[in-house]
Order: sequence, then C-alpha cells, then structure tokens
Amino acid sequence: MRSTSIFRNCTLALTLLASSVMAAVSPEEAAQLGTSLTPLGAQKEGNADGSIPEWTGGLPTDAAAVTNGFLADPFPNEQPLFVITAANAEQYKDKLSPGQLAMFKRYASTYKIPVYKTHRSAAVPQALYDVAKKSAVSTQPVDNGNGLANFADTHYYAFPIPQDGIQVLWNHITRYRGGNVRRLIVQAMPQTGGSFTTVHFKDEVAFPADLAELDQEKASNILLYFKQEVTAPARLAGNVLLVHETIDQVKEPRMAWLYNAGQRRVRRAPQVAYDGPGTASDGLRTTDNFDMFSGAPDRYDWKLVGKKEMYIPYNSYRLDSTKLKYADILKPGHINQDLARYELHRVWEVVATLKPGERHIYAKRHLFFDEDGWQIALADHYDGRGQLWRVGEGHAEQHYQRQYPLYTLEALYDIISGRYIVNGMRNEEKRGSEFGFKATGADYTPAALRATGVR
Repeated sequence: MRSTSIFRNCTLALTLLASSVMAAVSPEEAAQLGTSLTPLGAQKEGNADGSIPEWTGGLPTDAAAVTNGFLADPFPNEQPLFVITAANAEQYKDKLSPGQLAMFKRYASTYKIPVYKTHRSAAVPQALYDVAKKSAVSTQPVDNGNGLANFADTHYYAFPIPQDGIQVLWNHITRYRGGNVRRLIVQAMPQTGGSFTTVHFKDEVAFPADLAELDQEKASNILLYFKQEVTAPARLAGNVLLVHETIDQVKEPRMAWLYNAGQRRVRRAPQVAYDGPGTASDGLRTTDNFDMFSGAPDRYDWKLVGKKEMYIPYNSYRLDSTKLKYADILKPGHINQDLARYELHRVWEVVATLKPGERHIYAKRHLFFDEDGWQIALADHYDGRGQLWRVGEGHAEQHYQRQYPLYTLEALYDIISGRYIVNGMRNEEKRGSEFGFKATGADYTPAALRATGVR
C-alpha cells in the first residue's frame, strides 16, 4: 500500500509538472513575437479589407505635444467615418458587444458610437518587448491559474501568446503602466437626471523594482503598491487607502489598509477585494471593477471564446482635453458620446463564470481585450438571474511620451437603474500624470498612512 501511495504521488507530481511545462510556449513559438506577431503577441498584419491596418510600431514618443502632463490629440482633424445609432445598430451588431446593444435599447435617442479611422497606436519601450519574449517561454500558471511561477524576473506580460482565458486576463493585470506614476483624478456618479457629485483623488502606483530600500525577495509576490488619498469633498478628505497588490492572491491575499481621517486610525481593509464596494462609489462599482478588472481571478472559470473584430473605445484624447469641464462630459444616462471615439480593432473575447460555491454579485463577466495593448476595452456584467446588469467601457489613449496605453476614463453603466459611474477624469485638475517619482519601500507601509492623510 505504501508503494502504491508513493507511485500515485509521483504520478501526480509528474502530471502537475508536465501541465506546468506545457503552459509556457516553446522558443520557436516565442520567436513569432516581433515577426509574424507584434512584440506583445497581437496579429501584426491588418485585416482583409484594410479597415484594420498593419501594426507598424505604434505612436512615436513625439506624436503630439505634452503640456504639464496633459496629452494633446495626435489626430485633431479626423472626423467620424460613420455613426452607429439605435436606428442602424442592427447593421453592425456582429461587431458590437451585448452591452453596447443594450445601451442602444436603454438610451435609444442619445447613445451613439462615432466610428473613426483605426490607428494601432499601442506601443511600449523596447525593454518591455524583451521582457514579454522572456515571459512567453518562462512564466507558468500555478494554483489553477491564480498565481504565476518564474515571473519575478519579468513582472510584465505574463502570457503574450496565451493558451486560455485566464492567461489573457493575466496580460491585462500584468501590463506595463509607465512605471511609478502619480495623478490627480476625479470620480463622478451622475443621477438619472444628470446631476452629479465628484470625488477627487490623489493616487499613485509604484512597482517593487522602482523602489529604493525594499527587500526585493520579500516583495517577490508583490505586483504593485497603490495609494489613494481622497482630497474632496470635505467629509471624505484625508482618508487614505493603501494596497499591496499581490500576484498570487490565493497564496497571499491582497493586503489593504485604510486611514480614516476622522478617527485618525489605520485599520486593515479586507473589504477592498472582489465585490466589496469601490471607494466612495455610491454602490455603483465593486472593488474589482477598478481598472475594468483588478484583483484575484480565483472565483471564476475563465473561458477563452476566441478573437474577433469589434468597435471599441480607442485613442480617446478628446475626452482628456483640458478645454472640457466635467459637466461637458457627464450627461443623463451616459457620458457625452459626441466626445467619444471608437475604432475597429481585434479583441480577445473571454467569458468568466462564477464557480460553484463561490460568491460574487456578478455571476458572469463578458470581457473584450484589445489585442495590441492587452487592456480590457469592454466589460459586460450579469447578475445571479443571468440578466445583463452593468456595462463597462474603457476609453483608452496611448501615453505616447512614456509609451504605454491606459484609460482616459472608465465608465460603468447600470442599465437597470439608469445611473452610472465614471472614474479617471482629470480635465479640470491642476496637472496631468507625474512619472518616475522616487520613493522607498517605507512609503508604502501602514505606518506611512497617517502622515499622508493629515488634513
């Protein structure tokens, strides 16, 4: 019996080893990166009719002017090729998400999708392309895909040639975001009639490799550090959230702390995970709605449906204009779609279904990832009855001066209640993003929160 037990254990170990080895692609497959594929794993060629062009390197670093951290539009004179409305949406339904089609039904007279010429503007620095190729042959999933092995040396683009749905998601989670960055952003939650209140944040993201005086070995399971201070309204000002975003959140759950300025106390914040309410969101988004999806993937089964062409928000520089007021953007039901820009791009389609026995307010998530930058562009969320509930749109722009794509703003529409939430606006703020700031590991400890949150 002992011999049989040893044999079974050895067989199981070999099976696990084989499955993990199969997860990384071969050097021959990885050689496609930068040749037949883009360096990040997208199809390099355009589509058959030329409406999606070939990727030729993305926007250059001098694509347009950058003033005080704000980006000018590299395509200021372009006009829509056509506009999709409720009247003609049926004609384009094969390139629209269920959520977009639902928005046309819910807001038939106002929701529209202006479609512009496609520009494959996504690009990152050459060093990140080298990292992606290394990740392709070395990174392996562990804990049923909930963690990553052999990833500490790369830290970006875990699976540029993905084999399944959770690997596509990991590319979104581990994408390059420009290094250490600070920014002033605004969140708003319009009422059905269009009136809105704003919440102002000062947030920053820092990465272990870019922090001084940090024990890199102890931080080997840390993806990033996130700190967010509320600066307005007055009743919330001074509250600060600190997150240590772990890679394998089953092995080591996300660590979060909240400094409450009124109480002048720092407390652990286990609710800052999964479907815990988003900060000052009036219940209109979950914690893992941030960044279109963030956090642990372990409560869902992730099915890779395939790749398709869709009209997605892209090159949304107009929405980032400092000439706009927040009232110009925020309208009843949805943002001002006259300011939005959509383009035809190839996307990876992934469906996440809640596992039996797990709990989350979203029973299913239907996600569409831009193939060039690995960002989620569209996200449909279904409740426990199978009813489409919330529709997410990530309006993206390429930060050409730093060579990385990110969101101009994220919008999440509750098509049942008629309300929505927008996060990431900065049009009326004093400055844009500040990159490459210096910090130490001590700046991202619970002890540092109290000093940050003094009001």
